[in-house]
Amino acid sequence: MSPPVLSFGDGLGVALVTPFRADGALDEPALLRLVDHVVSGGADFLVGLGSTGEAGLLEAAERARVIELLVAHRRGLPLVVGIAGSSTAEAVRRAREALAAGVDGLLVAAPAYVKPTRDGVVAHFEAVAAAVPSLPLIAYNVPSRNAVHLDAEVVQRLWRLPQVVALKESSGDLMHISRVAAALPEGRCLLAGDDALTLPIVAIGGCGVVSVAGNVLPGAMRELLLAARAGDLETARFLNNRLQPWFDALSAEPNPVPVKAALESSGLPCGAPRLPLLPAAEATRRRLGATLPVHHEVLTHG
Repeated sequence: MSPPVLSFGDGLGVALVTPFRADGALDEPALLRLVDHVVSGGADFLVGLGSTGEAGLLEAAERARVIELLVAHRRGLPLVVGIAGSSTAEAVRRAREALAAGVDGLLVAAPAYVKPTRDGVVAHFEAVAAAVPSLPLIAYNVPSRNAVHLDAEVVQRLWRLPQVVALKESSGDLMHISRVAAALPEGRCLLAGDDALTLPIVAIGGCGVVSVAGNVLPGAMRELLLAARAGDLETARFLNNRLQPWFDALSAEPNPVPVKAALESSGLPCGAPRLPLLPAAEATRRRLGATLPVHHEVLTHG
């Protein structure tokens, strides 16, 4: 069975945080408010249960509830959810559950911790694709988290799977990303996985970004992406330069620690991260406060 026509992976995706209450439970109203904020800011698709969503720290019932809430409240946008894990069998189970819940696509990373070979990585993706043949997949290269790099050879093999419609690149290696972009098949999409690399990745052939910063300033990220895609280099560079200090601050501690602090200071509190992550240090909070731009100021050119 052929996958659906690509309706996501092209434009601004926002990797949603998972809000928690003071007692550590899911904060469902806060999640719905965040979705409203992101959608109103111009997101093209939503990404839940990724690294930013602390997916690895959620219980199975909590994962299911987050998906249920996002499916019901996605405001007409395509919804992608992550199914990361160390076990292919677990990834397949999560993929089937996500399909049954009504998601539009899956974000699939190489299995973490077990360090499979290239053949093992490809077999993992093949197993997920076979389990949910109607769902498009976004491959996710994030070697800093799972100790496995989807090199150019593996990426070319993944493109042979019709369901792999996009690649989210979070390696930070522009030489590698350039090689991937140079061999990008027609109809497939290269996505920036780091906000600070949105402009350079679009410049070499990317078509979008899965943004952490978009939780707070979706409008600013949309304007940056649109300018880059339109080839308006002057505007894109201006916006990127204005946002760069804040991007740096968002990387001061492991994701999503800083962005949760930034949301709190922006009037969208979503609670502290779960252990073993700790709330942002005071130095990080000060840095975020000093660099967080106001959207209309970011867009004032001149």
